[in-house]
Amino acid sequence: MGQPMARHLLNAGHRLRVFARKPASAAGLVSRGAVALPSPADAAAGADFTCINVTSTADVQAVLFGERGVEQGAKTGSVILDFSTISPTAARVFATRLARNNIHYLDCPVSGGVQGATAATLTMMVGGKLEALETARPILQRLAKNIVHIGDSGAGQVAKACNQIVQVVSIQAIAEAMHFAQAQGVNLERTLSALQSGFAGSKMLDLMGPKMISRDFTAGIELRLHEKDFGLVVDQLETLGLDLPAVLLVAGQLHDMVQRGWGQEDTSALLKLLEAQAE
Repeated sequence: MGQPMARHLLNAGHRLRVFARKPASAAGLVSRGAVALPSPADAAAGADFTCINVTSTADVQAVLFGERGVEQGAKTGSVILDFSTISPTAARVFATRLARNNIHYLDCPVSGGVQGATAATLTMMVGGKLEALETARPILQRLAKNIVHIGDSGAGQVAKACNQIVQVVSIQAIAEAMHFAQAQGVNLERTLSALQSGFAGSKMLDLMGPKMISRDFTAGIELRLHEKDFGLVVDQLETLGLDLPAVLLVAGQLHDMVQRGWGQEDTSALLKLLEAQAE
């Protein structure tokens, strides 16, 4: 998602200096005018805004505070925009540490996938100081259609976790419905059509139902990323002392799929897992 988001900023006339852990992944941006630099600190030096889009909490920590990390290069008063999906607790810690040097950190996880990033129609859930968000809003409006200030640092990550819960538990429900109908020899296309026009209708049903019926498990978002996100939620459940049964079930399903080597498939492959479990 980072590539199309960065392209929007280039197309808007912004000057970009980029660091990529795999240099080849930045080649397309460099060919469009971005300048590749050897470390996060070099990329952040002198910049008003530093954008981060990596996979895990540990990745963000390394980019911010590791060897030649952003913290060493970011200027006083600048704003860090972190689009990664990570631990809310870690986001709060990062914000507090950076604030000591008067560097603003906004956790800005997004929803909409590669398609939304390409079309600049993402939904962005922001945690951090409202003043920093307003400073960054002209940048963020190039990337997202809906920008919501959720609250203090970490709140954006909490909202993103809620998004993932609703999204992926819904995909599990769709897979179970398709599996249930399939087991009884009912026409899946007609069943899907009926569900779409009733109260079961949803964006997820419209997207995942046809993929399951056609058995097209090519990833829109790789399920390994959903497995990572659900791991973050489960960690929070333990901290908060909460019991969310559907979350725990789906977390187990996703983990099972990754263990089977299906981590790079689409999450609609939850149907395939149900079929394998029934054998």
